[in-house]
Amino acid sequence: QVQVAESGGGLVQAGGSLRLSCAASGRSFSRYDMGWYRQAPGKEREFVAVIRWSGSTTNYADSVKGRFTVSRDSAKNTVYLQMSSLKTEDTAIYICNVRRPLSIGFEDYWGKGTQVTVSS
Repeated sequence: QVQVAESGGGLVQAGGSLRLSCAASGRSFSRYDMGWYRQAPGKEREFVAVIRWSGSTTNYADSVKGRFTVSRDSAKNTVYLQMSSLKTEDTAIYICNVRRPLSIGFEDYWGKGTQVTVSS
C-alpha cells in the first residue's frame, strides 16, 4: 500500500525559514516526479514546486522562485522543500505529490498535508 507522509510544518515569523519533508513508501518511486502543492483557507490548491524523477530538473511557481528550493533523496523516496524569506501569504497546508505520467493522465499519490503558518 502506497503511503505519502509530510512533516516539518509549523509556525514561523515572516522572514524566517522552514524545511518540509515528504517520504513515500509502498513501492519504488524511481520514475516518479515528486513535488509540493499548497492550499490556503478559502483558496484552491496551487502548484508550488516539482523535481523530476531524474533529479536534474526543477520547476517552481513564480510566487516562490528564489525563496524555495526543492530537492530529493531518491534512495529514501523523500522530497524536501526548503522555504526561506517566508511571507504571511505563504501560510497554507502544504501537500506532497508523487506523480508518474501515463499515456493518458497521471498516476498520482497525495499526502494529507502539513500546516505552515507565517506570522507577521
